[in-house]
Amino acid sequence: MFGLDDQIASLNDGTVFVLVVFVAILLGLRHASDPDHLTAVTTLVAGEERDTRGAARVGLAWGLGHATSLFVFGVPIVLFSAYLPETLQMGAEAAVGVVIILLALRLLWRWRRGPSHAHAHNARTRRQAYGIGLVHGMGGSAGVGVLLLASIPNHAVAVVALALFAICTALSMAAASTGFGFVLTRPAVAARYAAIVPALGVLSLAFGLWYMLGAVQAVPYM
Repeated sequence: MFGLDDQIASLNDGTVFVLVVFVAILLGLRHASDPDHLTAVTTLVAGEERDTRGAARVGLAWGLGHATSLFVFGVPIVLFSAYLPETLQMGAEAAVGVVIILLALRLLWRWRRGPSHAHAHNARTRRQAYGIGLVHGMGGSAGVGVLLLASIPNHAVAVVALALFAICTALSMAAASTGFGFVLTRPAVAARYAAIVPALGVLSLAFGLWYMLGAVQAVPYM
């Protein structure tokens, strides 16, 4: 479009590789800003880890889970244009909505029980976050980036770009959770935590319901 294909074709292989790597990294680093990721990570951090380091660990575990399934399901796409059946794709998208709903309900439940029931099992929390990331990586908005990488004719370059994309999604999610954990530790926010959490939980619950229903085409869906 607008001569872009011709311009890319005129570049040498080294320049094309650098350009592809740059695009993959950029896509990965901005991936955590998608609404489904922001909703999931803020709900997860608010319900489990209200300190910066703990939030970073949970966010990285979640991001690594996301990166794992993203790479596993992305390789057949970039190499063979082999996609999941439409019903399975729809189910994966719906599962993302279900995860967000469960996170929102857990956040509201933990808020209702009060701070005396704070979570102390950090290792278990990270394993849970990794599992949530695995589910999230099968659906969500990562498909757009994978489809873009699948258009790369050189399979070796496409796989390298996919790996970089997956790694950078994990880093971006760790950064997002770290930032949110930092915000929660600020005195002004911490003092209003009891008022903020129910609003966050309700909004996340509504978003998860919309996402799940949209995945099965029950409501308008972007």
